[in-house]
Amino acid sequence: MIPGPQNAITDVAGLKVGHAQDEALKSGVTVMTADVPFTASVAVLGGAPGTRETDLLAPDKSVAQVDALVLSGGSAFGLEACAGVVAGLRTVGRGYPVGPARVPIVPGAILFDLLAGGDHGWTGNPYPALGRRALEAAEPRTGIGSIGAGTGATTAAMKGGLGTASLTLDSGISVGALVAANPMGSVTTHGDRHFWAAPFEIDSEFGGLGPDPASGLGRTIDRRKVTAMMEHANTTIAIIATDASLDKAQCQRVAIAAHDGIARACVPAHSPSDGDLVFAAAMGAKVLPDPSELGLIGHAASLCLARAIARGVHAATPAPGDILPTWSELNADA
Repeated sequence: MIPGPQNAITDVAGLKVGHAQDEALKSGVTVMTADVPFTASVAVLGGAPGTRETDLLAPDKSVAQVDALVLSGGSAFGLEACAGVVAGLRTVGRGYPVGPARVPIVPGAILFDLLAGGDHGWTGNPYPALGRRALEAAEPRTGIGSIGAGTGATTAAMKGGLGTASLTLDSGISVGALVAANPMGSVTTHGDRHFWAAPFEIDSEFGGLGPDPASGLGRTIDRRKVTAMMEHANTTIAIIATDASLDKAQCQRVAIAAHDGIARACVPAHSPSDGDLVFAAAMGAKVLPDPSELGLIGHAASLCLARAIARGVHAATPAPGDILPTWSELNADA
């Protein structure tokens, strides 16, 4: 397996990603969409999720495809970003047909960034507008770092961020991850230099420093930082995408497998105060060569997600009012 040309979720043909952020708010929205509906499901393993329309992604529910997926900051307020995306899709005639009406199907998930240092004195919810802007900005490429839903993201020790990564299987099937990394836990070992995801790094994509040479959990977990972050609600929310032809049940299996990537990149993960969630989307362009390929897609999804988390944090940039330093500020000599 090797990364795709962009090392991004947009290596999956047909996908587009858009971001919108408000620097004063220190929050933003990320939207993944395509010109045609796509199959999707979800797996929620965190104890404190915030979601919209995820129930319909269960394999036994009637709606088979969606028009977009949304990752947003803003906690419960950020769920309204989906409304802005729905409004934008409606204007171009997208949506599930119900007689003469069309209803855009837009599941979404949020992370908690209300204590990231932004100005929350607004009177009108800013997230519908941010959602629509992100949809309108969607293109077949994506940036990383302090953009979109990763704008106000934090980790136990440093700023979080928006990350992405991809892999191409030997069969030619593409798999990509897009993540807003905002975990309660730490993405780096003790000393804030080496990423937990280092064993899975490809081509120095997040610094090339390798795994921490120290060993033992007592040296690699800073319990004081984790304990401090437990006072807040946090979340790692992600999207996995593939060009394989999968049904909703198969997408759900991929989403479940992808959670291994969160556990490899964030310590601890899936805690009672994290809302850890993974969407999985299938564009359906390539038929599985055999049933075992589904397991390889899930494995690739977990690797992509671990790498994407580290890439997002590594690429975060400082901004006025930040409550935590970036990885680059902490490792200026790297």
